[in-house]
Amino acid sequence: MKVVSVNVGRCETVTGPGFEAESGIVKRSVPGPVAVGSLGLESDEIVHLEHHGGPDQAVYVYRTEDYDWWSTELGRTLDPGLFGENLTLSGLPGADPVIGTRIRFANLELEVTAPRIPCATFSARMNDPDFIKRFKDAARLGAYCRVIAPGHVEAGESFTFSAPADSDTAVSVVDLFRAHYRGLDADEVRRFLAAPIDHRTRTWLEHKLRELRKSNQ
Repeated sequence: MKVVSVNVGRCETVTGPGFEAESGIVKRSVPGPVAVGSLGLESDEIVHLEHHGGPDQAVYVYRTEDYDWWSTELGRTLDPGLFGENLTLSGLPGADPVIGTRIRFANLELEVTAPRIPCATFSARMNDPDFIKRFKDAARLGAYCRVIAPGHVEAGESFTFSAPADSDTAVSVVDLFRAHYRGLDADEVRRFLAAPIDHRTRTWLEHKLRELRKSNQ
C-alpha cells in the first residue's frame, strides 16, 4: 500500500460540450512532501466552497486499481490526478470503503467521510457529457476524507488503514452515494447519521429526517 501521486490544482477554466466554468479539478502531481492541514493540501485551490472542500471534505483519494479499470473501460491510459483527487493510492482494498475508515501515513491521518458526487464539471473534464452516468453506474467513486492528524505526505510512502469495528451498522461510501438518488426511510436515515459522515450530507439527512417525521404525524 503506497502513495502513487500527490496532486494539487489551481483555479482554471474547464470547458466541455456546451460547458465552461472555473474549477480546481485540474490536479497535477507535485514532488516532495506536501503539507496537509485541516482544510486540505497546501497550494490546492477549492473554487466552489458551497459544494466542495471544508474540514469534512479536505482530501479526496482515488485508487490506482480503479484507474486501471477505467483505463480498460475507456480504452486509454488515465494519469493520476485526472479525476481531481489529491492522493492517488495503490493497495487500498476495495472500491467501497466504510465511512469512518482511517488511513494512516507516516505523518498524517485521514478519516473517510463521503463519496464523490459527480457533477457537470467532471463530465467536462472528461470531455464526455455522459460521464456522470458512467461514473454513477460504475460506483468507483473514490472517497473524501477529513484530516484527523495534520502533517505531510509524499509520493512513494506507505500507508495503513483500519475500518470501524461495528460492521453491523457500518455505512459504506457506495451506500451513502446511492442514498442521494433514492427514497429513504427514517431507520435508514438514522443509520447514516450514526456514522461519521461529512457535514453537507449530515445537514441534508437531518432535513430529510425532519420531513419524514412531519409526514408521519
